Amino acid sequence: MDFNVKKLASDAGVFFTRAVQFTEEKLGQAEKTELDPHLENLITRADGTKNWTEKILRQTEVLLQPNPSARIGEFIYDKLDKKLPSRMTNAELLGQYMLDAAKEFGPGTPYGSTLIIVGEYQVRLGGAEREFLQTSAATFLTPLRNFLEGDWRTISKERRLLENRRLDLDICKARLKKAKQAEAKAALLSEEVDKAEHELRVAQTEFDRQAEVTRLLLEGISSTHLNHLRCLQDFAEAQATYYAQCHHYMLELRKELSRHANAIGTPNSSATVCPSPVSSAFLSGPSSSGATVSTSSSQKPSTLAMEQTPFPVTGTRKAKVLYDYDAHDVSELSLLADELITVYTVPGMDPDWLIGERGNEKGKVPVTYLELLS
Repeated sequence: MDFNVKKLASDAGVFFTRAVQFTEEKLGQAEKTELDPHLENLITRADGTKNWTEKILRQTEVLLQPNPSARIGEFIYDKLDKKLPSRMTNAELLGQYMLDAAKEFGPGTPYGSTLIIVGEYQVRLGGAEREFLQTSAATFLTPLRNFLEGDWRTISKERRLLENRRLDLDICKARLKKAKQAEAKAALLSEEVDKAEHELRVAQTEFDRQAEVTRLLLEGISSTHLNHLRCLQDFAEAQATYYAQCHHYMLELRKELSRHANAIGTPNSSATVCPSPVSSAFLSGPSSSGATVSTSSSQKPSTLAMEQTPFPVTGTRKAKVLYDYDAHDVSELSLLADELITVYTVPGMDPDWLIGERGNEKGKVPVTYLELLS
């Protein structure tokens, strides 16, 4: 192998002189050429863009994939430029477990048939999550990575080159200064001064040219911000679509469970185990967004004659009926989906029930059939 010894020695000499200049600048023993304020501001802005892009990228990866081992696996496959094997989401896996359990317990049993319903919706939720992850990776994560691994590397390379040109310029300035001092002492013209002046002119030209190249690249950060802005909007839109799908599936699941419970004649007793927080929210006043009541409960209240027994009213509110409801006795009020009624509670009342009024009609209504409005 043919080595260019002279070039190798020259490069080593340049590296050494730059290192000496850099060290003397840090120690305050040498003058340093300052960049113009505009270029300094561009560099500061670019550094901030790089640092925050890295933080946003890393935290978004944590949000989309909380499992560190899975993130490491994705990183390795990405670096090897290989396609990541398809992996079930947690919701899909849970849904599959429920469907498998239903087969063992018997799809015709109340528990088995309910497992099938919930399992199918968990699979749908997992599918929505998978689509969200894929969309976010393509529209948000990939552009951020491309900036860090492409544009930023180019900018960093040119900035390092600019720093080297600046060091060369300051070395030439110091060399010219020493040559002029030697010339003054000798009181005669020196070829060293002419040589140093020529080297300084060359170094100044190269520095100015590199400063302009670096400036143009750094000014492109504004375009990077615009691109990241569009990517951020796409990410927020993907999030909104995903959560809207999840909300839709959960509403459908709740309706399906209610119909299923009525069909098999088995009341949903989840409220006995996990009390609904709706009543306390009702008593504390309306929320900022008008919360939708969660899981249904069919627990029967004791029989009361609403028209005959006066109650002290605690905070009336409007409510939208989510599903049809047939009263089971004279103390309850039948409901039609999408109608608006007035509701309130009374001291000592079952927290899973409210008193509803529609015109001259009044009776108890289950809170899980209602959406409380502001």
